[in-house]
Formats: sequence, structure tokens, C-alpha cells
Amino acid sequence: MNRKKAWMILLGSLMLMLAAPVFAQEPGTAAGLGKDALGVLAAGFSMAFASAICGLAQGKAISAACEGAARNPGMADKLQIMMIIGLAFIESLALYTMVIIFVKM
Repeated sequence: MNRKKAWMILLGSLMLMLAAPVFAQEPGTAAGLGKDALGVLAAGFSMAFASAICGLAQGKAISAACEGAARNPGMADKLQIMMIIGLAFIESLALYTMVIIFVKM
């Protein structure tokens, strides 16, 4: 028996063993996470995702502005103003996400 087939059999049997307790639960009883707990978890993940994307975008924007100022020092003042405006728009993504989270919760 090759390795791939052995891994598939092992994974399949593990999934079946983990799924068995789900069917043993009595109907109508809620076990585990409730609706509120899942909402908080989703809010945390969405804020983390938005903050990560904002961080990457801000790093790219600052990098591009520094490269532009290094290539053409005469445009550094205009680039700085445009960079600050761009960073404000990028940061608004995280702020909008936070507002949506507070409205939904």
C-alpha cells in the first residue's frame, strides 16, 4: 500500500471518529459556542484581517513614497502630502470595520 493511500485511510478514519460524538448529542440542547460567542469570534477575526491589510497597504504606500522622494527630491513635499492623504484613506478601512463591528454587536 502506498503512502498516499495510507494517509487517506488514516485521515478518513480520523474524521469518522471525530464526527461520531456529534450525533450523540440530545436534540434541542446547545453545546459548545453560542450565537453570541461566534459573533465575538467573527468580529475579532474581521478586525484582525482588516488591520493586517491596512498594515500591508500602509507599508507599501510609505515605501513607494520614499522611493519617489529618493528619485526626485524636488517632489518630496507634494509626495508627502499625497502620502498622508493616502494613509488616511487606508486607515479608514480599519475604522469602518471597527464601526461595523460595534453596530453589529
